Amino acid sequence: MRHMLEIDDLSVDELERILELARQSVTDVPQLLAGQGVACYFAKPSARTRNSTEMAVVQLGGHPVYITADEVGVDQRESAEDVTRTLACYHRAVCARVFEHELLERMAALDVVPIVNLLSDGGHPLQAIADVLTIEAERGPVAGRNIIYVGDANNVARSFVLAVGALGGKVTVVAPPDRRFNAVDADRLSAAGAPFTYGDRPETVTGADVVYTDTWISMGQEGDREQLLRAFEGYRVDEAMMARNPDAVFLHCLPAHRNEEVTDAVLDGAQSRIWRQAANRLPAVRAVLQWLLEVNAGAAS
Repeated sequence: MRHMLEIDDLSVDELERILELARQSVTDVPQLLAGQGVACYFAKPSARTRNSTEMAVVQLGGHPVYITADEVGVDQRESAEDVTRTLACYHRAVCARVFEHELLERMAALDVVPIVNLLSDGGHPLQAIADVLTIEAERGPVAGRNIIYVGDANNVARSFVLAVGALGGKVTVVAPPDRRFNAVDADRLSAAGAPFTYGDRPETVTGADVVYTDTWISMGQEGDREQLLRAFEGYRVDEAMMARNPDAVFLHCLPAHRNEEVTDAVLDGAQSRIWRQAANRLPAVRAVLQWLLEVNAGAAS
């Protein structure tokens, strides 16, 4: 059974197929989920992820069921394995937004229902697909593009580098030395053939086609706020940086901490494409679900 836990679970052809499905008009979407449910498990709250996932299920003809951590008590009231087996009794797929990536791996290891990663500490593959769709719409093919990621080399950055690398692009990660990819992530990116380099300071960012940043303080890191603000001092994306990159579009996966990692003027400026990027979350998750339903049906026949 195929799952969607991270971008490098896919071959390049499979990623291209998902992107092709995402580009299709919603009116062309087959009703693959007619009369069926999709469990949407959220250990973390969300705006874009919940709305895009639920509407994608609806567009595919199905019924999304939103489930919170308190309702099922994963690994407290019941094991993750028993929760997954239970949900598989009622649903065609399980989409999960969790803290630990290992939880998704345990759910997927059962092979009782396709598992979709809606975000984990290991990656955010659906965001990366939406990012690529936005870049392609604004700048054409990813291959050969000069893409700059400024800030924390986190789960979003990892999935983004994997997606860009699979499509022939290269990312320069501009981050403080102690906020770069850890050794495990760096090795995984290398093994996946996802080239990236490091840049030392934001003022060196020039000639970019895309400038991307994310919040410095992710959900669950609020207690480290002051330490992180000190670590990222000088890494804010501002008007001066974008002026040095006049042909670049600006991306942010959101939510943004305005005037922290990026200024209002950039978020709301002419180079910003954050709302198109947010809108692309819908075709991204819809395409992933459609691909999983198709490929798993093919494998079963």
